[in-house]
Amino acid sequence: MNTILHKSSTRGVSQGISWLKSYYSFSFANYYNPERIHFGMLRVLNDDIIAPGAGFGMHPHENMEIISIPLSGELKHQDNLGNQAIITKGDVQVMSAGKGIFHSELNPHPHREGQFLQIWIFPKERNIAPRYAYKTFSASDFENRWNTIVAPNNPKALWINQEAWLQIGKFSANTFPFYQFNRSENGVYLFVIDGKIKLNDIELSTRDALGIWQTNQFSFQTLSDAEILLIEVPMH
Repeated sequence: MNTILHKSSTRGVSQGISWLKSYYSFSFANYYNPERIHFGMLRVLNDDIIAPGAGFGMHPHENMEIISIPLSGELKHQDNLGNQAIITKGDVQVMSAGKGIFHSELNPHPHREGQFLQIWIFPKERNIAPRYAYKTFSASDFENRWNTIVAPNNPKALWINQEAWLQIGKFSANTFPFYQFNRSENGVYLFVIDGKIKLNDIELSTRDALGIWQTNQFSFQTLSDAEILLIEVPMH
């Protein structure tokens, strides 16, 4: 098993935008670190906080799989395909930009910040027809088990144009969650949304991350109640 540790405090931070506070796990916008460009096919993991009534106006994307996971507040999506939705915690949104799409992401609430994770994954096939979908999950879907939220082959999850799987689990303290890779050649980027865990001799706290590859399974101990996001992606 190979691992790479990314502590929360080592992430990049957005600059110069009054309505946005972003923490970048990988090089993005003003943050550039040649050792943190991507993890396999995972290109972006941004932890975004958007001020009330503000957000990203209409802008283009192409050939990227873009996943949004609200953590608090609201996020309003609108695109040139005619899709509109307001998503909140418990919802997950996937956009396959394909050959090209324009969209906006706004916090529609007048008084409350919105916080969400934005994830970009390189696609398996380029220039496909763009598509958009979101799905609502209940809190019980994640209690002391992994629940697949994004996958290329699971009708209960959101579809993605890549051999990638995203899982979320909320585990009680002093449990030992186990994960089996879907493809042995993939890697997993483990991101602690909240809580504290220990994998082998590595302790991870809120917003810490650990890349794991050259194995097909792993387990860890929860040192507190913990919410974990796993992003399994091809490494090449």
